[in-house]
Amino acid sequence: MATIKTKAYGAKASLIDSMSRLSRMDIERRAPGEDELLIDILYCGVCHSDLHQVRNDWANTIYPCVPGHEIVGRVTQAGSGVTKFAVGDVVGVGCMVDSCGQCASCQDGEENYCEGPVSWTATYNGYMKPNGNGFNTFGGYSTSIVVRESFVLRIPEALDISRAAPILCAGVTTYSPLRHWDVKAGDRVGVVGLGGLGHMAVQLAKAMGAQVTVITHSEEKQGSAEALGADEVLLESDKKAMTAHELAFDFLLVTIPDKFDVNPYVSLLKKNGSLVTVGMLGPYKGPLNNMEVAFHRRSLSGSLIGSIAETQEVLDFCAEHGIQPEVELIEMKDINKAFSRMLDNEVRFRFVIDMQTLKDEE
Repeated sequence: MATIKTKAYGAKASLIDSMSRLSRMDIERRAPGEDELLIDILYCGVCHSDLHQVRNDWANTIYPCVPGHEIVGRVTQAGSGVTKFAVGDVVGVGCMVDSCGQCASCQDGEENYCEGPVSWTATYNGYMKPNGNGFNTFGGYSTSIVVRESFVLRIPEALDISRAAPILCAGVTTYSPLRHWDVKAGDRVGVVGLGGLGHMAVQLAKAMGAQVTVITHSEEKQGSAEALGADEVLLESDKKAMTAHELAFDFLLVTIPDKFDVNPYVSLLKKNGSLVTVGMLGPYKGPLNNMEVAFHRRSLSGSLIGSIAETQEVLDFCAEHGIQPEVELIEMKDINKAFSRMLDNEVRFRFVIDMQTLKDEE
């Protein structure tokens, strides 16, 4: 099968010990098949998951690892069986590039919960079996990618393509639970954390008509929260204010990416309220106090990215309501600095790589 030489940036081994650098490498893409598209990547978002993956924080990384799953690009070649897209179309690719297509979840249009033998295939890092055998895929920190058309999204013309990429992960990861738990006009919604995920959640919940409170440990983020449309900002360090907000919220979306103590947030829920954690894959910091859950019939849950249909929905929703991620454009050569700044919480609110800067590298 013919292959396409592609410029990329990736990790050859774990960055967790020395924070060694992502480096330039060449990878090979297959030529597009009958139902596939070759996409010239224009922009790629930098997600906190990219950092987790290259550091092997989840103990499942396949090296070499080329991250990137918030991809906006232009179709340059379409297979003979492609019907939804044409050469020249501006398209997006999110967290998934395949799934089994046969299980109950896939049949229900929820590929992100695929129950097949290898679950869904990630845009990068492929799939790792428990015995260590698996297959690798390479993501959007590259100049091109080949994807089945059923896993490709249409980017609405109303969106700024230099800012749209984070909608494909941060957007749908927050949109999916807001929709699933039926957040509606008049609901009191708390968004815990105001980073890449949280800043999208605030805008989406406001557009759904909810009354939105940002809950943060950082007093410096109050102005940003209000600028995004938050009705209120609650500082976690203000114990009096936290106590005053007990039994206040219908729904809490926690966007903290690392281990945290969930108990202080549970008490903020009303009776029958729901708390959903996104972004953090792993155990909470310390055990859950089930007394606080049981006495008010509260519910705790998690949510994993979103389906392809939901991803198209959120793109269209953002276009309709004028929602755009707040981003800082960077050059590909600055990705290591961006990772360091992300670790230090020095990004407002998402880095996006201008991939022309990689194409221009010798």
